[in-house]
Amino acid sequence: MDTLLDKLKWRYATKKFDNSKKVSSENLNTLLEAARLTASSYGLQPYHIYVIENVDIRTQLRKASYDQPQITDASHIIVLVNKTTFDSTMIDDYIANIMATRGLSKEDLEDFSQTMKSTLLDLPDTHKGAWTSNQAYIVLGNLMTIAAEMEIDTCPMEGFENAKYNEILGLNNKGLNAAVVLAVGYRSPEDETQNYPKVRYSKEQIITHI
Repeated sequence: MDTLLDKLKWRYATKKFDNSKKVSSENLNTLLEAARLTASSYGLQPYHIYVIENVDIRTQLRKASYDQPQITDASHIIVLVNKTTFDSTMIDDYIANIMATRGLSKEDLEDFSQTMKSTLLDLPDTHKGAWTSNQAYIVLGNLMTIAAEMEIDTCPMEGFENAKYNEILGLNNKGLNAAVVLAVGYRSPEDETQNYPKVRYSKEQIITHI
């Protein structure tokens, strides 16, 4: 497979993983670095990335995922969690990071800071949570693409009991919420779905040029 499009045609939502195959530490770190480098609105990154390897935790998470085997059979489980709400501290911390990274002063960034605060801080908490969750999904898409480029299989998963995940991972007291799960590993030869033709709308049906 020579091109990115070939890799995207190769990838599918893996239903059955080969539990004897593990993603190497080097490849996992590449995926996580890709996640860290993913774009987010304003660059705020209002989310956190949990990598779950612990067998006991994964057994509990599988029960909270309607017993889907990917949770325990994949090499790693990545849970993307979003901030349930936020205040000016999140923006101030980000501004401080920019100052330290780029050698800028607070005055240099005052307009940018005020733009973010005026746009985001007056949103209701429900809208804040929806916005931060959307940012986590950008990470999900990037992770799946990079994994496909590396010929690592993935399965994005929304079928889980959110409240139970939050409890198991101790997210409630951190102001975090489990948004979406990505199982990462290598497909089992017994997974028949890997042979299914990919179903997508045609270019004419889904793309409009104006």
